[in-house]
Amino acid sequence: MFSFFASAGFGVLFNAPRSALASCGTTGAFGWIVFYLFREGGTDLVLASFLGALTLSAIAILNSRRKKMPIILFITCGIIPLVPGGLAYDAMRHVVLNEYMTALEYGFEAALISLAIAMGIISTEMADQVLQTIRKKLKREEV
Repeated sequence: MFSFFASAGFGVLFNAPRSALASCGTTGAFGWIVFYLFREGGTDLVLASFLGALTLSAIAILNSRRKKMPIILFITCGIIPLVPGGLAYDAMRHVVLNEYMTALEYGFEAALISLAIAMGIISTEMADQVLQTIRKKLKREEV
């Protein structure tokens, strides 16, 4: 529930159209639910982030088509619950405290999670582009 409001709240912050706010919240909520379920199931944090990003990206594509709005609107708002801000904060805090090895651990983990989120988004969008291309080619062959 909090991830829905966080995503929708960032939609307000980013001046998203009012008609898109519920879809922005839904995108973030489903991404977080998938992340949470995999984490509770014992999946690694990086893999759970990747799967959450895959899910939210797929839902963002669907919302984008349904609402006839840019996909970036839904991805930007929906990704907020998955961003490893706490880990990045801990990394910077340990840098300030001159605890560089601990800072490196937190920073590396935050970077891996960020990379996993980016790869989840890119993978879903690439798969969608391939499917769209195949669909267009099949339509041409039918005619």
